[in-house]
Amino acid sequence: MTEKIGEILKHFNISGKPEPLGNGHINETYLVRDGGSYVVQKINKNVFRDPVAVMENVRAVTKHLRSKIVGAGGDPDRETLNFLDTTDGLPYYRTEYGEYYRAYVYIDRVKSYDVAESPELLYQAARAFGRFQNMLADFPAETLHEVIPSFHDTRKRFSDFKRSVEKNASGRAGDVKDEIGFVLDREGDCGIIVDALRSGDIPVRVTHNDTKLNNVLFDENTDEGVCVIDLDTVMPGSLLYDFGDALRFAGSSGAEDEKDLSKIWFDLTNFDYFTKGFLEATPSITEKEKELLPFSVKLMTLECGMRFLADYIDGDVYFKTAYPEHNLVRARTQIKLVEDIENKLDEMKKIVNK
Repeated sequence: MTEKIGEILKHFNISGKPEPLGNGHINETYLVRDGGSYVVQKINKNVFRDPVAVMENVRAVTKHLRSKIVGAGGDPDRETLNFLDTTDGLPYYRTEYGEYYRAYVYIDRVKSYDVAESPELLYQAARAFGRFQNMLADFPAETLHEVIPSFHDTRKRFSDFKRSVEKNASGRAGDVKDEIGFVLDREGDCGIIVDALRSGDIPVRVTHNDTKLNNVLFDENTDEGVCVIDLDTVMPGSLLYDFGDALRFAGSSGAEDEKDLSKIWFDLTNFDYFTKGFLEATPSITEKEKELLPFSVKLMTLECGMRFLADYIDGDVYFKTAYPEHNLVRARTQIKLVEDIENKLDEMKKIVNK
């Protein structure tokens, strides 16, 4: 049993008729217009086991962003999410049934994209993610909760992959020996960023951890990147995770589950535009981070590929699938991308230096 959404709104001093909003797959989301416009969300506890930690992270980061935006003469009501407190002074409301809700101010006159319609759009998205990183460069990242432990610990991901192969719960491992071998041959790559973080060669930063294009709001008239949204996975990590994962999406010529591998390659034009926008907006980047930017794209793609392949071998227990070979198809697209990225690393390094 749960409380009705109308009762939830009272705890945020909002009234009005809630309407379903967006096509997200994780949180239950509503738009409420009450003089102002607000987004109200039920936090998915199956994905985020500690909603209080999530909201403590989000509140701390958005408070810091707001201060930076004000200091730079920007519009803090438009350039970052602004969460409401409840009548109890908390950034969330917990129902008697243990469900968690939050509310924030809706940003008008913006739009989002699921697919980049032009390289210029990627440039704008990269500037938005770069500004996000740069404004948080002096935030004490170690004070944030790790809401998904070891999320981009590629050493651990590799160890988990090997255990999946050894266990072979689905009996499928014998049919994907080439794909398994491809991942195992790249064990040495898996420690490069995590070791650099632990040694202090690169700084621990606030990372977004879901740098897809549709997590940037664009001005409806100019297509300028206005605000980075979906902050639930904000955690300590490396700037390289966000950059690499963004280009795992943005740099691919095709869908994540494209069956025809001849349609899959890494797009250097998209890499060029994204890198230019990101570096322009991130003067706080270190030389070591800059040096590792091309490699980060390869590593994040490899990590995702090994996760898809491990889930296929496990029997499809983590990722949702539409047909029996779905995770294998996904793994193969990532493997194809890794191969192409490896062949283009020198060109990618020249783009970064340019």
